[in-house]
Amino acid sequence: MKLHGLLTVSLLSSAALLRAAPVDSHVASVTVYADRAQVTRAAAVAVAAGDNTLVFEHLPDGLDDRSLQFSASGTVASTVLDVNAQTVFAETAPVERVEDLEKQLRALKKLVRNLDGRAAILTDERDYVKRMLLAATNPAAPAGAAEGVREARPSVDEWQKLYGYSEETLGKIDAEMQSIEDQRDDLSAKRTVLEQELGSLRTPSEKRFKNVTVRVSAAAAGDLTVSLRYILAGAGWQPAYDARLNADDHTVELDYFGLVRNATGEDWKNVGLTLSTAHPGLGGGAPELRPWLVDILQPMPARLEEKAAFQNKAYAPNSALAGTRVRDDVEGVVDSASVVTQNFLLDTGAENAPVAGKYRGAQVDTAATSATFRVEAPVTILSDNSTQRVAVASAKLGADLRFEATPKRMEAAFLGASSTNTTEYPFLAGPMNTFLDGNFVAASYLRAVMPGEKFELQLGADEGISVKRRVVNRFSENTGLTGNGRRVTYEILVTVVNHKKTQEKFAFKEPMPVSRNEKIEVKLLSPEEGAVGTKDAPKEVTREEDGKLVWRFDLKPGEKREVTLKFSIDYPADTRVSGLE
Repeated sequence: MKLHGLLTVSLLSSAALLRAAPVDSHVASVTVYADRAQVTRAAAVAVAAGDNTLVFEHLPDGLDDRSLQFSASGTVASTVLDVNAQTVFAETAPVERVEDLEKQLRALKKLVRNLDGRAAILTDERDYVKRMLLAATNPAAPAGAAEGVREARPSVDEWQKLYGYSEETLGKIDAEMQSIEDQRDDLSAKRTVLEQELGSLRTPSEKRFKNVTVRVSAAAAGDLTVSLRYILAGAGWQPAYDARLNADDHTVELDYFGLVRNATGEDWKNVGLTLSTAHPGLGGGAPELRPWLVDILQPMPARLEEKAAFQNKAYAPNSALAGTRVRDDVEGVVDSASVVTQNFLLDTGAENAPVAGKYRGAQVDTAATSATFRVEAPVTILSDNSTQRVAVASAKLGADLRFEATPKRMEAAFLGASSTNTTEYPFLAGPMNTFLDGNFVAASYLRAVMPGEKFELQLGADEGISVKRRVVNRFSENTGLTGNGRRVTYEILVTVVNHKKTQEKFAFKEPMPVSRNEKIEVKLLSPEEGAVGTKDAPKEVTREEDGKLVWRFDLKPGEKREVTLKFSIDYPADTRVSGLE
């Protein structure tokens, strides 16, 4: 690597320059936040008595100079004099990556040769079968036979066997040939990508790095263990979950993961990894409010008004924002989630006995404003911006199962579960895969759940509970002595059957019309108003604030329940009413 430019140069004494020594450091640990990472490099160095200059070379250009922290300890007393960061430029040719790409290309070419060889064999087999069929269709004359004498044709059974064999063989050959073509297409696409990357890497490019120079004064010659900490952009993590519901014992096994991303410019190999819920990007305190000023709108001069109109049309002719005013007193703040990790260990149990793998709980540290999860096993995360899934923790939680339905929208019962976060750490918002008795049932999203807080799991439709809805009756009639009123009556029947061998909780919702005009009156006929509860005093049937009725009851094994909903809508006969079905 050839260095040819120095953007910032530290003023060091000539004596210190003579003792400048590159430090052979490695990334020892990394703390990942939602939108950045703190990296700790460690090294062992030998120092001479007096001033020493230590240089950490080729660190990522995204290093935040203000975040530099240095510490040293060892066999001699030492004092840190100063820490400086310099930006350098280098012509880079990543030899290791080039060699790796060339190796991958050689492997792809070998695979293509193997496919070509197999395709040639299949082609010969197909030609042989076709020649065999042709020979059977046009039998040749035996040697020495008189003119016009030919071999006997195959019998019907022999024809059937021959064609059956040919059809099966040719079908297998065609299927394998198609598979080979698909594999060739995949290999060709991979080869194109590798060749493009290889071509770009073979051309030397200029890259920016940071060199960090540290001056250390030692009381005597000796050995020091040093560490350098710095903040890097281009990294982050977010939570993800696998929820496994066991219907038999009504429990949920929640596996907690961190999806870690590294695009910092340096690889983290065999490092101690910590995930933090802190939000350094939000600052240390609440933002200040700016004055909210109200004034009389002054008319804009005609020429300025025309100019403003022209600019709006020129810069945003097709935008919904054209002509709108953008507030310049609002500062945007990105609120990003954080989480933490842990490693997967296998519990071996009895000798030669199959034992399910388990997650060992992460070491959780809580502070006044954040929590951290420290991974116990070293982790390797390359700087390729790919997402790496790291185990955080596993918790077994109790679950309250129930079935829910909205028959008017869909005649199906959906299984749900409510649980409580009984752990000491938060479940931050993130995607969740849900499994029921080992089978994948749904992909959903878990909201943020604090310790001690309840949360819901949606587990998909279950045919073990059948739901049917039909409109039994709908009739219109005139009302009033003079017939100047109109009434529409609806009668709806919902039938629920529990086909399971266990008692289940069930709830379903039906909409009730809500009048938005005093001339329109809605009356609930069945169930009677006295049988309907409220939020504060719930019964089997409860009315919600938006007019919906909710039935909640237990279904015994094999039980069938029929629920009737009947209501009427009264309105003036000379009035047109919207919303009637």
